[in-house]
Order: sequence, then C-alpha cells, then structure tokens
Amino acid sequence: MIDDSLFADETKEERNGDLLKPKAPGWKVLIADDEDEVHTTTRLVLGDFEFEGRGLEFISAYSGAEALAVMREHRDIAVILLDVVMETNSAGLDAVKVIREELQNNLVRIILRTGQPGQAPERKVITDFDINDYKNKTEFTVQRLFTSMYTALRSYRDLTAIDKNRTGLKYIIEASGSLFKQNSIKKLAKGVLTQIMALMGLQDSIFMERGGFTAAQGSDGKLEIIATTGKYSDNGASNAHRPIKPEVKSRIREVAAEENSRFYNNDYVGYFPTRKNKQHIIYLENCGEKQEEQDLDLLKIFTTNVGIAFDNVYLNQEIIDTQKEVILRLGEVVESRSKETAFHVVRVAEYMGVLARGMKLSEEEIDLIKMASPMHDIGKIGIPDAILLKPGHLNDDEFAMMKTHAHIGYRILKGSSRELLKTAAVIAHTHHERWDGTGYPRRLAKEDIPLSGRIACFADVFDALLTDRVYKKAWSVSKVELFISEQTGKIFDPDVVAAYTRNRDKLMAIREKYRD
Repeated sequence: MIDDSLFADETKEERNGDLLKPKAPGWKVLIADDEDEVHTTTRLVLGDFEFEGRGLEFISAYSGAEALAVMREHRDIAVILLDVVMETNSAGLDAVKVIREELQNNLVRIILRTGQPGQAPERKVITDFDINDYKNKTEFTVQRLFTSMYTALRSYRDLTAIDKNRTGLKYIIEASGSLFKQNSIKKLAKGVLTQIMALMGLQDSIFMERGGFTAAQGSDGKLEIIATTGKYSDNGASNAHRPIKPEVKSRIREVAAEENSRFYNNDYVGYFPTRKNKQHIIYLENCGEKQEEQDLDLLKIFTTNVGIAFDNVYLNQEIIDTQKEVILRLGEVVESRSKETAFHVVRVAEYMGVLARGMKLSEEEIDLIKMASPMHDIGKIGIPDAILLKPGHLNDDEFAMMKTHAHIGYRILKGSSRELLKTAAVIAHTHHERWDGTGYPRRLAKEDIPLSGRIACFADVFDALLTDRVYKKAWSVSKVELFISEQTGKIFDPDVVAAYTRNRDKLMAIREKYRD
C-alpha cells in the first residue's frame, strides 16, 4: 500500500489547475552587441519564434566582458548572436576563445555577426575559431536570421541530447564502480532517468522504490523517491514536500496494485520488479504524444530490463552486508570470551567511522575501516583463559603473552586476498602501536603506523577506559579526556585526537546509544 505521507498535498493553485500545465521555458539566446538598435531589432524579429513548442528568452550584453559574465552565470545558453567589434576590435573573437577553452562550453551555438567584415575575414574566422555561423550584418535579413536561429537550436538540441546520454552513462558507471557506497542504487536510478530523458526528450520524471520483504529493507511496503529530474528535483526537500499531484499518486497506486506498466495519455508509469522482491516505479511526464511507436516499445523494454541491473546491485549489497555481519559476529565471540560486552566492537567500529570521516578519508576507506574494525582483537582467541580473564594486573610474563594477540590476529588474517580481511589484518597488527614508538608488537612510530591502526588505537583505548573491565572500573569522561590530553603525541596521533575534538559530541552519542 502506498503511503500518502510520501507526497505533499496539492496547493490551491494546483487544485485550480493553474500549475498543472506549466509553460515550457524558452530557449535562452544571448545577444552580445554594443548597438542598442541590434538588440531591439533582434527581439522584435524573433519575438514570436518557436522551436519544438518553446519560444525564446533573450539576454542582452553590450560588450565582450558582459557576454562572458552572462555565460558564467547561465550554463544553459543555447545560442549567442555575437558581434565581433565591441569594446575592442576583437572583443567577440576573444570571447569565443574564453567560452570554448576556459569555460569549456562546447554546447552553445555561436553565430558571429559583424558590420566590419574587414576586421575579421570570414575564411580566417571560420578556420581559426570554433564558431557555428558567420554573418555580415548588412545581409542578415529576417529570413536568414530565422533560418540561422532554427538551425542553431536544432544543433544545440541534438548536442544536448548526446551530452545527457554521456551524463547518464557516467552515473551508471559510477554506480557500478562504487558499490560500497550506500547511494549506489540512487546513482543507478539517476542514470536510468537521464538516459530516458536523452532518448525521449523528456523534462520531468521521478523514480521510486518500494521496499520489499527482505530483512535489510523491512516490510512496510512504502515507496521512497530515489531519483528525480525536472520540476520534481528535490532541491533538498524531503519526500513529504515534493510537488506531486493527486492524479499522479493515483496512477502510481494503480500501477503498483496491477503490477503492470501503463500509459496515461501523454504520461508513462513504468513498473518492474526484481528477483530480490523489490518493486521499482518510474513516472515520466509528456512522453507519449510525440513519440513513435518503436520509441515507446523501446521504453517498455528498457524499464523491464533495468531490473536486472538493480538485481546485481542488491546482490552485491547483500554480499557486503553478509561480510559485515560475519565479521561483527566473530568480533563479538572474541569479546564475549574475554568477558567484555559485544557492544565494545560495535562502539569501536562506530567511533572509527566518525574519526575516519573527520580526517577526510574517502567513503570507501571509511566503510572498509568500519567493516574491518570488529576483528581488531581476533588474536585474543590464542590467549589462555588464565591470562585473558585474570581480574588483577598481569605480571611481566603474562603481559608478554597477552601482547602476542596482535601478531596472532595478523597471522590469522594476513593470508586473505580480500581487501576487507587485509584491512582487518593491518588493524589487528597495529592497534597497539604508539605514536612515540613505545607500543607493540613492532614499536612502529608516527606515520610508519598505518592510519587505520592509529585510529583503532584511539577508539579502542577510548572505549576501554570508559567501560568496566575485569581488571578495572570505568573512568569518568573528564578523567579520560585528561588522559587523552596527556597522551597526545605519545600514545595517540595528534591528528586523530584533533578529529575526536571536532567530533566529540558524535562519539558521546554513540557511547550513549550502545551502552552496556
């Protein structure tokens, strides 16, 4: 069942029908010329011009510098009617070079106009500059202006479609190459929308996902918007505040209930499930009226087969989740054997994630460190109970035996070719090294200690001091922070301590959430 709270209630204007069919925005045309008359005449001649149901939106600039300022502000200028001679004899040509080379705008169509052809000979200009048309003002009749504008806009439309195609492929490639990221499903959905827009010339669409009955997703069956375009773009809005009309909600409900894609006049609601008991819905506006039959068949095939791509992403995520759970469970087994709470490994993992993010590591590195951290004490499996469970302080021989757990853990994990277990091996081996070189097992110092080990050292000690152990009572927060201050540059990497200071509230919230 679809939850109405997903959508905002329609506004009064929408109920009155004022906003149901918004006028399509005009193609942006920049007139860059130092003569007022040229601006006035151009606007007058092209005032009623339309291309594919859209008029023109004119922007004026009276110098090359002004034209460049407009181009920096408006990345969607379709056509520039550009004078050659303005504040300098080559102002227009200079602007062309900046637009193409510095601003890297290869989509805008540039029509060069000049009243002094001697200043810029046509053959040389066409050869040396990336322009799309060259006109002498004296021969630029109304018909020629109309023809040039129509040709330029047609070219801009086609180039934009190609660029959207490229952008869509980029989203999909990013999704397939970054499956550790939580938003890879969203990137894939965004890519699907962008590809369809490029193929079908669409403007407004949304992509939805309904949670299935798997443990990871829950079983509430509610729809969540995962990608948007056009007027449905979120701009930071929550699901409950998107401008989605009641008739759209009704159509989505019908398609979800029937489990079948449908066209509603010019709009399309696509339904496609995956083998992982997920359901995806795509809503596209204004795609039916102007599409050929083969285009609509292609759309049906495309939306049906996209489910395979989602299946692959879900399968990969399930593998990652399984790895996380297995590692967490193993970490919990070790901690429970040493009479420490299983929440210790959960807290340490969360602490390390916050600290790693505070040190500006990439999302992939953060995920890897968090996932690997529960194995930091796996080597304790090789320590005798008499030592591991001793309530008092250890003597020198006992402590020497205890210290071997770092190397035992490393030896258990180091043979794996999996990045996750290799990271876990590094953390197990180095989380008792100290910044000043007095730690164990190898007495590494400063940057010779892997960053994951330095972060683990802080997180492990921080949690150990704040909780009861068989050999001590928990310290107060103030006592722990005094200890951290005293040991910065000795036990702890100063940069890790700085990350703690910046994120202290987050670590304290984790401590409260996972109290023993």
